[in-house]
Amino acid sequence: MQEDVLVMVLAGGEGRRLRPLTHDRAKPAVPFGGRYRIIDFVLSNFVNSGFLRINVITQYMSDSLNRHISRGWHLPYTVGQFIDVVPAQQRTGKHWYRGSADAIFQNLNLIDDLSPKHIAVFGGDHIYKMDVRQMLDFHVERDAILTIAAIPVPIAEANQFGIMEVDAQGRVIGFEEKPSVPKEIPGRPGWALASMGNYFFRGDALVEQVTRDALDSHSAHDFGKDILTGIVASSNNSVYVYDFSTNRVPGQPESERGYWRDVGSIDAYWRATMDLTAIVPEFDLYNHRWPLRTQYAHLPPAKFVHDDPESGRTGTAVNSIVSEGCVVSGGVIRSSILCPQVRINSYSVVEESVLFERVDVGRRAKIRRAIIDKGVSIPPNTVIGYDLEADRERFYVSDDGVVVVPKGYEF
Repeated sequence: MQEDVLVMVLAGGEGRRLRPLTHDRAKPAVPFGGRYRIIDFVLSNFVNSGFLRINVITQYMSDSLNRHISRGWHLPYTVGQFIDVVPAQQRTGKHWYRGSADAIFQNLNLIDDLSPKHIAVFGGDHIYKMDVRQMLDFHVERDAILTIAAIPVPIAEANQFGIMEVDAQGRVIGFEEKPSVPKEIPGRPGWALASMGNYFFRGDALVEQVTRDALDSHSAHDFGKDILTGIVASSNNSVYVYDFSTNRVPGQPESERGYWRDVGSIDAYWRATMDLTAIVPEFDLYNHRWPLRTQYAHLPPAKFVHDDPESGRTGTAVNSIVSEGCVVSGGVIRSSILCPQVRINSYSVVEESVLFERVDVGRRAKIRRAIIDKGVSIPPNTVIGYDLEADRERFYVSDDGVVVVPKGYEF
């Protein structure tokens, strides 16, 4: 069945709410979980599920994303398998992608080349595990034109999502993109049913819809606002919701089922990262039956040195993830994520923080609830995260008080 499917991963968004982390990289290229990029999670889901014909559509600040995929994700095209990066090419006019629907329309040649029976259109910027075969089975069994993966979200957060109304058979009878007054799930007050941004289309229906949308001068060319709204209104009840909470991944504990995070803001990103550091994490990176794949660098293992508890010079990490190439030299790490090649020098303390690749923390520095971007050298005795007013004079500080030191910042 997977041979009848073409996958289109939308990875071209600007990620404005995630700045400064997306100042010079695409949102799907932002590091997550130490050694991964956000794009790795959706690609791992497809590869683990046996879907091996994948196009990744990129646009904004895509250089690091392109390099990551080209160096780390290889499938043998000799047997019809591929993961191809598809940049914006202005194939249909002198403009870049005007929205997610236009991104598909401008790449209809990729669909024409293969004439797939079904097309998966998934976002490239969420954290979750999903056996995509189960969603495809659901889609095929109902002979659906469109199937939308969905999760319940609190009403207070629902205005950030596309919200659906469904009947007793799971058919979508209403869709509204980011409504100011979201409609509750019947019988479940305080909750709304939100689109995850993951869709299965019948191939001919998707081509028809994006072609129609391209001719509409009043359209925003957005999947949620235009394509889904239009197809729900005209499809004669052949649009269905797939309940993500029913999806079962091999080796997954019951506590992890239904875990899905939109890491579109600094606070959402930081919270999802902290989920990884728990003793029993809500999202587990260590399930060998559902491996998370990425680009591998030739780096030595992490190293911890100095053991002098009387002076406080002991290299330790507790409730933390420490990637390859890191050296913890007499400093203390608590509830934090260290990306590759980070160095922590003596007497320093790092708590509830994320340190990107090649960050160097000087002696006696103190860092709390912070995200330090790539290549930053923290001078000795620097304090970050303890005085937010002082931090705001130099750095971005989120609504929840997470301090972000941008890439390459010089103190």
